[in-house]
Amino acid sequence: AEEGMVRYVLPLPEQQNERILKVELMVGKTVEVDLQNRYFFAGKIETEIIDGWGFTRYMVKTVGPMGGTLMAIDPNAPKTAKFVSLGGGPYLVRYNSRLPIVIYVPVGFEVRYRLWSADGEPISVGKG
Repeated sequence: AEEGMVRYVLPLPEQQNERILKVELMVGKTVEVDLQNRYFFAGKIETEIIDGWGFTRYMVKTVGPMGGTLMAIDPNAPKTAKFVSLGGGPYLVRYNSRLPIVIYVPVGFEVRYRLWSADGEPISVGKG
């Protein structure tokens, strides 16, 4: 990893039907926040192809300041430690147990993940 960055490697176990699975990558850190507002960090996950190998690696080059909603709260309300991730929609990547997911993030941030599944039969949409 370059200076100021940390490399995370996520090996995925082999699954029966990997084509119906996705991996959601979440980059963030645990901070003390109130319970009323929603928080996020500015930044985005970018992809980069490793020269000579053709494999994808994921990078968060910079993380901006933490933002959030501005609901008024009691100043004496207790704060809690909560994982706050990058803003925007979920960042989904294809599940592939043959290659680990490699992601570089700035020091002080961590990577978490969640598995998504598309079980069930597709449903047709009627003409409108």
